[in-house]
Amino acid sequence: MRMRTTIPHALLLLTVAIAGCGRDEDPPVISRPPVAVAAVEARHIVERILVTGELVAVTEASVAAEVEGRVTSILVDEGSAVEEGATVLEIDPERRQLERDDAQARIEEARANLELQERETKRWRSLHAKGTASQAKLDAAEAALKLTRAHVSSSRARLGLTERALRNASVTAPFSGTVARRYTSEGEYIRAGEDLFDLVSDDSIEVEFRVTERDSGRIELGHLLDLRVAPFPEETFHARVSMVSPRIDPRSRTRRVKARIEDGETTLLPGLFARVDLGVSERAAVPMVPEAAILQRSDGSVAFRMVAPDQVERVLLEIGTIRDGYVEIASGLDVGDLIVVRGHAGLVDGSTVDVRTRSGEPVAAAAPNNPAAPE
Repeated sequence: MRMRTTIPHALLLLTVAIAGCGRDEDPPVISRPPVAVAAVEARHIVERILVTGELVAVTEASVAAEVEGRVTSILVDEGSAVEEGATVLEIDPERRQLERDDAQARIEEARANLELQERETKRWRSLHAKGTASQAKLDAAEAALKLTRAHVSSSRARLGLTERALRNASVTAPFSGTVARRYTSEGEYIRAGEDLFDLVSDDSIEVEFRVTERDSGRIELGHLLDLRVAPFPEETFHARVSMVSPRIDPRSRTRRVKARIEDGETTLLPGLFARVDLGVSERAAVPMVPEAAILQRSDGSVAFRMVAPDQVERVLLEIGTIRDGYVEIASGLDVGDLIVVRGHAGLVDGSTVDVRTRSGEPVAAAAPNNPAAPE
């Protein structure tokens, strides 16, 4: 009885399967992501070139010890003004004087030995000429004379070194300025080469800053600029460009510039940050796109450009100024190119798309380099 029930059921399933195989299947539907596009526009840009810089002293130095020893005297404090050549501190000059006196005594001794050896050698030469002294005796006397002369030369060099050490024991200011920082204290033992104090010139101050590669050709020697600093927000100071680096930094793609502050203001201090205004820049026919068109990826800024009525390509961009919701395209796109401004988050190079208006309505397929973007 079970077999009678099962066989008709199996035949029914087989019949349905055969009937299904005889029908035409609908083709799979491939969906294309809807996107909105816009054209790269040529715009006129008026902008101020503003950069951040730092005030630095025109002349600044870290003075280091040239001799080792104990600091026996400090004659100025931090913040003190000093004149060029004035003694700032002393490193055991008494010891250096004793070393110099010892070197002087040694050279006098060497000179006396030289005089004695010259007379002795002269005597051996005379005896050898008379035939009463051997050649070996004369050669020994000549060698002793050379050695004595070398000892005199060595003593002179040692005397020169001790005299120099005596001068260096009194550390002086290499130029007029203010002691900005002192690194040692009286009684401390220091080694040659250790920093003793920082000296900053009071004569003038300059501002150091960097300009982008794009703006590097707009600044030259003598260029007048304005700057502001945080301690005096309502005041504008003036400076004139005194140095322009002859090269572009290959890492930051910037150019280093220095400008001498002309006001002669003693209120400005080295180390202050400054907002530098280089003036107005005007550029015409600058390729620009809406900010929404730019995507940030691991390899940089990218956009998707229409290369066929329904296909896009991925383009790596170099961008510049951002103004009023639009981004300057330094390289990668041309004026008139159609680019995707909405719906491009999931696109890849070569994707096919469904071009829509900004409101989402279907439109006729967009053609590349069409100056009219779908609305």
